[in-house]
Amino acid sequence: MSYDSAVAQMYALGHELAQAPPHKFDLAHMRVLLAALGHPEKNFQSVLIAGTNGKGSTAATLASILQASGLKTGLYTSPHLDRINERIRIDGQPIEDDTFALLHDVVDRTAERLVSEGDLPWHPSFFEMLTAMAFEHFARVHPDIVVLEVGMGGRLDATNVVEPRVSVITDISLDHQKYLGNTIGDIAREKAGIIRSGGVVVALPQSPEANGAIGNTILGLGARAVSAVPYVPPVSPGSDQYLTAEKAESAEGRSGGPRSRYPLHTLGKEILVDTPLVGRHQLRNIALAVATAEELHEQGFEQITAESIERGIRDTRWPGRFQVLPAHDGEPEYVFDVAHNPAGAWALRSTLSAAYEDRAITMVFGVMRDKAIEEMAEILFPIARHVIVTHAENPRSATPDEIRQAAARVATDVEEAGDVASALKAARRIAGATGLVVVTGSIYIVGEAMRLLGARI
Repeated sequence: MSYDSAVAQMYALGHELAQAPPHKFDLAHMRVLLAALGHPEKNFQSVLIAGTNGKGSTAATLASILQASGLKTGLYTSPHLDRINERIRIDGQPIEDDTFALLHDVVDRTAERLVSEGDLPWHPSFFEMLTAMAFEHFARVHPDIVVLEVGMGGRLDATNVVEPRVSVITDISLDHQKYLGNTIGDIAREKAGIIRSGGVVVALPQSPEANGAIGNTILGLGARAVSAVPYVPPVSPGSDQYLTAEKAESAEGRSGGPRSRYPLHTLGKEILVDTPLVGRHQLRNIALAVATAEELHEQGFEQITAESIERGIRDTRWPGRFQVLPAHDGEPEYVFDVAHNPAGAWALRSTLSAAYEDRAITMVFGVMRDKAIEEMAEILFPIARHVIVTHAENPRSATPDEIRQAAARVATDVEEAGDVASALKAARRIAGATGLVVVTGSIYIVGEAMRLLGARI
């Protein structure tokens, strides 16, 4: 089977949340599939990361630290910006096309046999298939450790069949309420489903509801909590201490965009955090990664040192998260940021306010129709002088008209564009060579825009 055929067959499965019942939410079926494959999930050590926002940034930072420590490191994330291969990586390199096609053939044939023999009621979902392929790949290439990002929820997510060395909970907010619950407490309980009896969980204080749900789960399972609080730099509301460092680095032109820098004490030494992940919300994600790295060091991964933590943070690559493409050749400056829910929208708004104070913003926005479109529009649209709404090449993507209707109460000037290319053309015309264009919303919108503009992915 060719790579293109494998990818086409994967996408033909459709999005699991559109199925009835939602096939993704049954770990018994995932375990049947993995048992038939010889339990690849038992053949590597892992860290499992769940949360509403920040789990990808935390995973990418931690994986970079582990790689900088000389550990052969696997990374599994979702969704992807450009190509599906990005989701499965070894030492930062995406899985090769031929390997992807081979693994798809192995897992698909196994799944078809299980369905035909009555061991599975239906073919595994897109995410179950991809997760099984990732596990099979990791089992074959023998990484020292694998960082796994939960797809959605936690308790019943397909990734939650591993026995992680450490579980990590990032910030929790309202998202996917139809499947995870209508309150922060309900959602936090689902996320806390990745905590193991007697296991270790790294977390930070957040809302009282989330704290209560996570804390009760830890107590009920006799798990050990590791706080990442010591690794969050003290930045008071309204302070420009941390953000001045961002602006200074941006002026120096490092990595084509802003970076954040601050001292941090870890493993008995002071290091300089120098990261491309900017915004106050990223301080928390980096803290979680550092705390997890320290815990792994204590568990016997002695290759992890203060120096490798510093180097790993500096070398982290997590595209599409406040990534800047500087103005050039008559093109305006672009900021790409995946802000796919209200919490992400608030984080983007805060970072834009700090990094681009008083700059007129032209915004390109598109989002999946199952998201809180009205709330996101009310958060983001008022900071833009002009908004162009569009949709990605994805059946779940809201149409420009649906977004406009959801944003009817926002007074910002809104224009519709039939696709991302048209939206970028309109934004370029409106912003001019000296303007600022912010592309945000769905990861698929951001990915298409970055590809069209030649930004590094």
